[in-house]
Amino acid sequence: MGKITAVSLSDTKGTKKRNVDEAEMRADYGLVGDAHAGDRHRQVSLLASESIAKMAEQGLKVVAGDFAENLTTAGIELTALLPGTKLAAGKEVLLEVSQIGKECHTRCAIYYQAGDCVMPREGIFTRVLRGGRVRPGDELTVLERECFAEVSHEKK
Repeated sequence: MGKITAVSLSDTKGTKKRNVDEAEMRADYGLVGDAHAGDRHRQVSLLASESIAKMAEQGLKVVAGDFAENLTTAGIELTALLPGTKLAAGKEVLLEVSQIGKECHTRCAIYYQAGDCVMPREGIFTRVLRGGRVRPGDELTVLERECFAEVSHEKK
């Protein structure tokens, strides 16, 4: 089990996000008030605080939200999860992992601010299956883990 250490939103894509005390997630949409929300498979992004700490150890002045992640987490190895894995966030929200990492076609504001962007390598993306409120300190629990064999079989 892990936890959410920060919840972050932005009005514009490709920019670092501002941390908020609480946010509403809407099913099949994402975080209300965030530029990335909408009818798509990458509704909510997650990045581990451990990934941010690695960047800070390299001398970068970075904090939660600087890599445009919506939820900063601790205690779960996000990159070990596979698409289809279900996560409970807080008491209400149900997420499903839809993508691990991403390809950056252009260098965004985050790259120029931080000198690197860890999100393409270590961030994950989810769809919101059940909405509700999320806040820093909420538990983040892996409910159902997809196995590699099942995912590989589906792609054949």
